[in-house]
Order: sequence, then C-alpha cells, then structure tokens
Amino acid sequence: MAAQATAQIGVTGLAVMGRNLARNLARNGFTVAVHNRSPERTRSLVAEHGDEGTFVPTESLTDFVAALERPRAVIVMVKAGAPTDAVIDELVPLLDEGDIVVDCGNAHFADTRRREEALRGHGLHFVGTGVSGGEEGALRGPSIMPGGSADSYRKLGPIFEKIAAQVDGTPCCRHIGPDGAGHFVKMVHNGIEYADMQLIAEAYDLLRAGLSASPAELAEIFREWNGGELESFLIEITTDVLAHTDAATGRPFVDVVLDQAEQKGTGRWTVQSALDLGIPITGIAEATFARSLSGHAGQRAAARRAFADAGDTWQVDDRETFVEDVRRALLASKIVAYAQGFDQIRAGSREYDWDIDLGGTATIWRGGCIIRARFLDRIREAYDAEPELPTLLVAPWFAERVSAGVPAWRRVVADAARAGVPAPAFASSLAWFDGLRAERLPAALIQGLRDNFGAHTYRRVDRDGSFHTRWAGDRTEVAG
Repeated sequence: MAAQATAQIGVTGLAVMGRNLARNLARNGFTVAVHNRSPERTRSLVAEHGDEGTFVPTESLTDFVAALERPRAVIVMVKAGAPTDAVIDELVPLLDEGDIVVDCGNAHFADTRRREEALRGHGLHFVGTGVSGGEEGALRGPSIMPGGSADSYRKLGPIFEKIAAQVDGTPCCRHIGPDGAGHFVKMVHNGIEYADMQLIAEAYDLLRAGLSASPAELAEIFREWNGGELESFLIEITTDVLAHTDAATGRPFVDVVLDQAEQKGTGRWTVQSALDLGIPITGIAEATFARSLSGHAGQRAAARRAFADAGDTWQVDDRETFVEDVRRALLASKIVAYAQGFDQIRAGSREYDWDIDLGGTATIWRGGCIIRARFLDRIREAYDAEPELPTLLVAPWFAERVSAGVPAWRRVVADAARAGVPAPAFASSLAWFDGLRAERLPAALIQGLRDNFGAHTYRRVDRDGSFHTRWAGDRTEVAG
C-alpha cells in the first residue's frame, strides 16, 4: 500500500548529516518522510529516534514521494557530484509541476546552476542550499543558505527558519538569491573557514616556537582571547583541542595527530572561482595551498634534510608583548579573510545577477555555522550602513582594529621569517593589505614588460586610450 500524503517535507539520504537534519525537522514539529537507498538506515532512524517527532518511513522512492504533501519538498542529502545527479534523475519522473528538490550537500555552485536550469525545464524548483554547522548543527540548528526561486522559498522559508540556529530572536537563514547563489555563499563561507583555521594554526605555531610553551599553556592563551574581540567558535574549539590529552599515550593530543591536513574541495573551488572573478583572496588561497603542502610528506622530509639549519635561533624576550602581538596579527589577518570573502560574494553576485545582501549574509553566519564570530555583527552593521562599501577593511570599526594592529602584524611576520616558522596566511594577508593601500604598485613595470615581449599595450596616467611602444624598432609610441 502506498504511503498517504501526510509529510510536510522529506529527506532522502540518511547518513549522519541527513539523519540529523531529519531529526531536527521532526523535533520542530514537522512530519518528515524519510528514505535511504539502504532501508536499514531508515529503520534504525525510526527505531532510535522515533519518539522525537513524526517520521514517515519509506523503502522506495515511489512511496517516499507519495508520502509528501503537495507541493512536495524533497531534501537530497547524498554525496556531491554523480550520486546527487543519480538521485535527481530517479526523482524527476515521480514529481509534478511545482514540486521542490532541495540539495543540502556541499555541491559546486556551477552544478547547482546546471541542475536548476534543467529542473526548471520540467516545471520543478531546484534549490541548492548551503548548510553549515556540521552534524551537531544539523541536529540543533545550523546556518542555512538557500538559493533557488523566490516561489520555492515561500514554502521552504518557514520550515528552514524554524530549524535554523537563532541569534537574538533572528533565524540564521534567509533566501540568498536565484539558482546557485546559496551554494556559492556556502562555498565562500568554507573558504573563509580555511583561512580562519590556517591563521589560528599559524598563531599556535608561532606561540609554541617563540615561547617554548606546552599545548596546555597555549590553550589558556586562546581561552583568554576567546573572551575578547577574537571570540568565535573556532577559537573556542582550539582551546578544547590544545587542552586535550591523548588517552593512549598521555601526550598532548595535538602532538599525536599527523600533521597532514585534508580537504574536501570547497577551499579549492573558492580559489578557482576567485581567479575567474579576478578577486585576490590571498589569505584563503594560501590556506588552501598550506593544506596541500602539508600532505607532501616526501618533499617535506627531503627539504628538512637539505635545509636543517635555514632558520635563526629564536628567543622571545618579552612574553607578554609577543603574545599580544600575535593576538593583534591574528585579528587583523582574520579581518582580511572575511573582507576578501565578502569581496568575492559581491563579485559573484554581480557576475551572476544574484543581488545578494552582504549584511544579510553576515546575519545568518552569526550562529550555527563554523565561522560564527563576535564581529559578524560588526560586518552586518558595516554593510547595512553602506551597502556599496568598497571593502570591509575601510569600515570604521575594522579600519581602527587593523590600523592598531599593523605594527604588531609586521613584527610577527618578520619574526616568523627570521626564525623559519612558516606563516603564509599571516604574510599574504599583510601583503594584500599593503598592496591595497599603496599609492602606486609595480604593476606599471609588469605592463611595460608585457608590452615589450608581446605587444600587449598599456595605458598611461596622463591621457586616455591604450598604447604600444615599438621596442624592437625606433621606440616611438603608437596608439594601441
């Protein structure tokens, strides 16, 4: 017998994230149809958590779709790429005009745009939705970034806003924009996350090298920082990780973890997109490359043997000043990471005609998501006050913090370079800051070189138009 159409929303794909999202929906009073390719997962969900709300378990996609009220809303929680396409291909023949397919996985926004266009041709809504907060956020309240049509959000909005994290009575969910806008914003969120984690790791590395301090001692420094302007989820859990002791060895946990960071691709996508858009997200790029470098164990071992004594001996004379320098450098560099990320969101919004509200984006990142931080309120205020802000860096609150931190930032980068402690995200963030504020950049020479070897032309500061110098001839200048 086919299931009756009683469920307000359905979830197919019941691995950890899908399972927890379904539970979150049920806990918030929604009747949830659930389906998994392996029926055992469906049965175990209902057996273990059936008392949390109303689930409608189904064992076939046909019964799953039949259990949904119209217009149907189906959340797909499977691996990005081909598996997502396979599920969509199975679903489409079972759906009717006006039904909604929601992809809450970490899909590439270009795939989302392709799928949205294809399903629109069938009279269906496709909603690429970024979900941040990990498995705990999925269960207790994530930050949710839906794209897709405004029509689809009229049905999904009340559901998603209820299950999202809440900050000051405001849900951490809003309609981001058409087609791939939601997944684009989630991609940039993850890029900022890469930079944030790399900067924290560099701060830890510098403090440990400069102070010869134990991870437990450094945990206390990060705990203190989390009580001020650096307050954020990532600083909070840094304290937890550094204070943790490995049960098997009795050693600090961080010392028994292999120093090769993995990645699932969103950081790389962010950098690739930024290159296409012409946006210099240097801190995010260096964080992504740092993860790649960490995985090249053979190269690292060979370089260590060849250049064992390439750094100077480092002795910090004033512990308190050094710790404060690193704090200020970390704050300034984190501000750069967010500024670059919001620059990229603005550029993507213009390129794809999404009309993304930058202040609104900051609002929904204040809770639930991995990069939630105290100063997101300041970001929201900055863009609400001046929607066309050239860059977050020049908003008064951020400009003041960065200006105050510049001397410390320079000392930290210089100390790291002299001691041979890698700090690529700190250094590249500082270089971006210096490039942004420079009256003239050496790009003038680059343009001259390009014209010399390839006749690529150049523009002048004193008159309009493009020009070429006949370098191999009489060196006269002609209009380009």
